[in-house]
Amino acid sequence: MSRKPGRRRMGQNRMLWLLDALERDPRADAAIDVLTRTVRALPLGRARDVLHGRWLGHPLHPLMVQVPIGSWMSAAVLDLWPGRSREAGLLVSVGLAAAGPAALAGAVDWAELHRQQTRVGLVHAVANTAAVGLYGASLLCRLTGRAGAGRACGFFGLTAVGLGGMLGGHLAYRQASGANHVEEVPHVVSDGWHRIGTVEEFPVGRSVRRAVDDVPVLVVRETGGTLHALADRCSHLAGPLSEGTIADGCVRCPWHGSVFRLSDGWNVRGPATAPQPAFDTRVVDGHVEIRLRREHGTERPDEREADEAPARAEEEEGRGRSI
Repeated sequence: MSRKPGRRRMGQNRMLWLLDALERDPRADAAIDVLTRTVRALPLGRARDVLHGRWLGHPLHPLMVQVPIGSWMSAAVLDLWPGRSREAGLLVSVGLAAAGPAALAGAVDWAELHRQQTRVGLVHAVANTAAVGLYGASLLCRLTGRAGAGRACGFFGLTAVGLGGMLGGHLAYRQASGANHVEEVPHVVSDGWHRIGTVEEFPVGRSVRRAVDDVPVLVVRETGGTLHALADRCSHLAGPLSEGTIADGCVRCPWHGSVFRLSDGWNVRGPATAPQPAFDTRVVDGHVEIRLRREHGTERPDEREADEAPARAEEEEGRGRSI
């Protein structure tokens, strides 16, 4: 018997079913398009990359939300403690002051996501906006002497924060919205040189896609003959860099515009917050060979053992002579 559309998958709980349904629901797409264009049009300049967290190496938004969440959680604890309403109000104020910058950082990230992610992200933003409104009402009630109403609004606000946090977790972990999408490359590509074709197969100034150990690789040959090779899938959301634009020694991702330096994979411009894995290149008998450029400490266990074997053998030989 075929499964009816919309029926929950076997073993899937209701919450996951609702979240999956939210990802597929297109009803808010028109609003998402308008909001996305609005956020992208903000005159942020270089501050946009700061808000993305390029300088930090991962998204800034998850770090910034700790201040309002922590403040409001602490306020809720104090609201349960007699005689602490004034201190709780101060914490509510701190959370409200920190919510704006955190929301802006989240918005610039959200505007560069896939459609399914933006659908969840929109509800995440609505929940957090509701929380800000409730905490604003809570602060107003406290300032006007209605402490009981202020506490009630605060607890409702914390509930909204919890819902927003759950959706944010779904975005980050289930949908991998802020993850480094090339983190696994050093763990998949085997050590040593890999032959990927003859020099003639790589036209000057054009991007060519090859694969090493099932990992897609972007290869570009410059006018002087220098060859560059980077992991092809963008670290931001796995966009195909081989379909992007090559200019000024860099490649621009065709999906969301992240720019990477061809010589070493450095992310020159976001939204990508992680660089691209880079490969060393050489030409042997007219054939191009590439080798993953590994930083110290990124070797796989089998490679590390192979590198350490000569040193261990020499050390054991020295012990034998000393006996």
